[in-house]
Amino acid sequence: MGAWLTILRRHRVVRASAAAIFLYGFAGAATSPYQAVVAIRELGISDRAYATIALVAAIANVVLSIGIGMLSDRFQSYRRPLIVVSAFGVLGYGVIWAFPSPLTFALAMIGPLALFHATNSMLFGNVRAQTERFDPEEAAIVNVLMRMMISLSWVLVPGVVALMLAGRHSMIPAWAIAALVAGVCLACIVFWLEPDHRPMQEAVAEGGTGTARVAPSSGRTDRPAQVRLNGSVLRNIGTILHLGIIARIAGVALITQVLHVNNAVLPLILTGQAQGTAEDIGFTVGMVAALEVVFMILWVRLARSMHLTTALLITSVVYLGYLVAISVAQRPEHVYLASIAAGFAAAGIISLPISYLLDLIKDRPGLSASLIAVNAFLGGALGAGIFALGTALGGYPAAALMSGGAAVIGAVLLVALERRPR
Repeated sequence: MGAWLTILRRHRVVRASAAAIFLYGFAGAATSPYQAVVAIRELGISDRAYATIALVAAIANVVLSIGIGMLSDRFQSYRRPLIVVSAFGVLGYGVIWAFPSPLTFALAMIGPLALFHATNSMLFGNVRAQTERFDPEEAAIVNVLMRMMISLSWVLVPGVVALMLAGRHSMIPAWAIAALVAGVCLACIVFWLEPDHRPMQEAVAEGGTGTARVAPSSGRTDRPAQVRLNGSVLRNIGTILHLGIIARIAGVALITQVLHVNNAVLPLILTGQAQGTAEDIGFTVGMVAALEVVFMILWVRLARSMHLTTALLITSVVYLGYLVAISVAQRPEHVYLASIAAGFAAAGIISLPISYLLDLIKDRPGLSASLIAVNAFLGGALGAGIFALGTALGGYPAAALMSGGAAVIGAVLLVALERRPR
């Protein structure tokens, strides 16, 4: 832990970013566990409409994350976009709390909150841009530390919010808590995060490759600048659509989809064939989150002695073993024991792909960080498809087994791809 504390002590940007991403995770942890209940049961949104809203919001988040990442790289400015996107969290959560209705919920999810969730990838991009001088081990520690802060927020926050709102007829006040925390996140970025090294105007004024000249004072459009801007956007899009990048993102998404499928099947298996209760769900989720924090530190050390894709293959195989165990569980105790393996493997699946994705486009931190949002979307989509197919063929255990098998296939794909030069 000495190296971790040294990095935090020496680098203000890491301290500020870690605090900001913890607060971002806090806002999500205060609302996400109750989002479907509030939308469907309290606001009267149908199952199909809720699924549609969630899908559109996910697509909007991906598009906005990529766009903001491109602009951040182009103008070499990360703090200012972070101020904008984090401010929309206050707006999005606040409007749902102040004016709860199906319409405001849908508009807030698709608009302000989709933009707010770009804060996650933008904070990773900002840290990567500010820590380019770090050696690979220090950079890996920073990435894991950032992801660990989100896991820490999920260890206690859902349960604390549930206790605070116990006995109430509505969970809407959770969105007031999230709006307040998003405001603190915004203040953390404004007052603690160091200003960008180069002002945006200077970056624009420099011209040249990847930059644009300042428009004349007359207000007329500078056509060469516009041409370079369009060319830069096309190059960025072309970079993401490169076959090698797409194949690697697909491999990572096949791995991370197990987390989405597990989130769906674990409560159903635990309260079904394992004969557990709702309390068992909360205990299991909290236990796994706590284990993730511990094992993330271990994975940083293990990754020093092996290739990142080999580590991902190990995590996928272990997680498959966990899914096999819960698919045949007959008692809650069986799930508890299996969840120890889940904490070990999930810690790697959560933290290791971040470093891998950020390294895919090394010279563009904002664009590479947007791949985190792309992976989250693809992982969720693949998980939804596997869940639907698995439950249709053999119920929740079949979905769990298919998901674990797909993760191993994704890890094998990455191992094979990394044997070739990029």
